Amino acid sequence: MKIKGKTPIILTEVDSTNNYANHLILSEAAEEGTVVLAQYQKKGRGQTGNQWESEAGKNLLSSVILFPRFLLAEHQFFISKVVSLALFDFLRHETDNVTIKWPNDLYVGKKKVAGILIENALKGKFLLHAVAGIGLNLNQEIFLSDAPNPVSLKQITGKTYHVNEVAEIIITRLFYWYNKLKQGDVEDISAAYFSHLFRIGQWSHYRKEDKIFEARIAGVGEYGQLLLENRLGEISSYMFKEVEFVP
Repeated sequence: MKIKGKTPIILTEVDSTNNYANHLILSEAAEEGTVVLAQYQKKGRGQTGNQWESEAGKNLLSSVILFPRFLLAEHQFFISKVVSLALFDFLRHETDNVTIKWPNDLYVGKKKVAGILIENALKGKFLLHAVAGIGLNLNQEIFLSDAPNPVSLKQITGKTYHVNEVAEIIITRLFYWYNKLKQGDVEDISAAYFSHLFRIGQWSHYRKEDKIFEARIAGVGEYGQLLLENRLGEISSYMFKEVEFVP
């Protein structure tokens, strides 16, 4: 199997594919487009240090190395958009009701099927490198962690998926969107990301600290912040972890 002309690094077991990818970068052993795949992660990481549960050999656990040195550091959220859209493109051909839950989880209905962890390094005003970690539940049928709403594609479709084949499709889509970013097509990327957001166009409940309020998504800001509009038409801006979606 080759992805973007390169043979991926396939590991039986690793602490974290993102950690492995970052070590490759530090040792100058990585080119842009290097893909790391693992059958099992001992310490798979999600956002803000959360653990990512995955049964060995059942799911897609991968990291992609990018060198987006053309991208201003303040626009780094575009990497999240690009990876989210790649996953969305694959999932929408497998099932219905796929959305991107801000900032970068993939949902089917009200259940989480995939998560993304982006780790960026900066140099001056620009990005130096990025590692895009992807966890996609493919074939796992029993989840043991206390995560509130995991689901796998197999649970939804009844199909069994070949992990490497799925990886090839997703990475191909990732570089489709990444090349659009290189070309400066930021409006197309932002419009696509916004149009596929979870709860788009719906009045829903959100929580800030201990206060629950009603709002609808009005947009996503320049730095990746979620813009919420209340019933009075007032718009507030929230960075990641400043606001929660209430089920």
